[in-house]
Amino acid sequence: MTKAQLLLRERSVRERMTPPSRFGDEAFKWLTLTMALAVVLLIVLIGWQLARGSSLAIQKFGFSFLITSTWDPVAEQFGALPFIYGTAVSSLIALLIAVPLSIATAVYLTELAPLWIRQPIISLVEMLAAIPSVILGLWGIFVMIPWLRDYPFPFLKRILGWTPIFTGPIYGPSMLAGGIIIAVMIVPIITSVSREILRSVPDLQREAAYALGATRWEVTRIAVLSYAGKGLFGAVILGLGRALGETMAVTMVIGNTPQIAASLFKPGYTLASVIANEFTEATTDMYLQALFEIGLVLFGVTILVNLIAQLLLKTIARGASPRAVQ
Repeated sequence: MTKAQLLLRERSVRERMTPPSRFGDEAFKWLTLTMALAVVLLIVLIGWQLARGSSLAIQKFGFSFLITSTWDPVAEQFGALPFIYGTAVSSLIALLIAVPLSIATAVYLTELAPLWIRQPIISLVEMLAAIPSVILGLWGIFVMIPWLRDYPFPFLKRILGWTPIFTGPIYGPSMLAGGIIIAVMIVPIITSVSREILRSVPDLQREAAYALGATRWEVTRIAVLSYAGKGLFGAVILGLGRALGETMAVTMVIGNTPQIAASLFKPGYTLASVIANEFTEATTDMYLQALFEIGLVLFGVTILVNLIAQLLLKTIARGASPRAVQ
């Protein structure tokens, strides 16, 4: 072996013994950590700004702001209870309508639909998600509300008028109309997320069920829906988050009346709608700060809903793990 070959061999050995540079790994680690902390910082800054903007209202009204029904800007008496009630009821109505429709659509597109019709339906669902809320609000005013006032609402009153939630005069703009328009808006979100979750179910689950002699319905119910239950629950929570914060379309059809009424035919108000409607009309500091506090309440409700969802998911996971072992 020549001297040149020995030098080359010694150089290659030294290169192999030299530890590789970790600069790229460390830089990537700190960059991603910075991005994650930026999201947390943004949430904290939003909450801080809302709390700062509503400090006077918090000092004056305290906890009574959440349990008072009076909303009188002239007398500077403000209570958020009608708006909390309207937000909760309209979101619940939307979920009752949208969740079965969305999950059933996702199941059909994933498990049952032939290929020639699957993509057109998926495209239509995505197009529905892209429609601006103000356009849906205009459709709600000029198409949906007249139709509801003439046909479904009288039918519900005739059949279920003995219950307190379907009594009283039919105005058109109402809590029920607000819930329906929110359902229209969250259906594509829940459907798209649910479809991706169902697609992620391993084919081994389906094949094992078919091998045991299960029908298609049994395969879908036992092997697919039960496996994807946690993910579907997360899709519903994502839709709920959208429902809580929806503004323009709901503002245009819900009636915008700060009242608490059992009947779904009566107008209502939501936390997001009152901010959109009255923020430009706030002529006094207390009025403006009360609207900031409304935003703070909506912010807190959204965070609380997500925390409860996380706790429920953990509870479901703990309850499912022993059964999986068995």
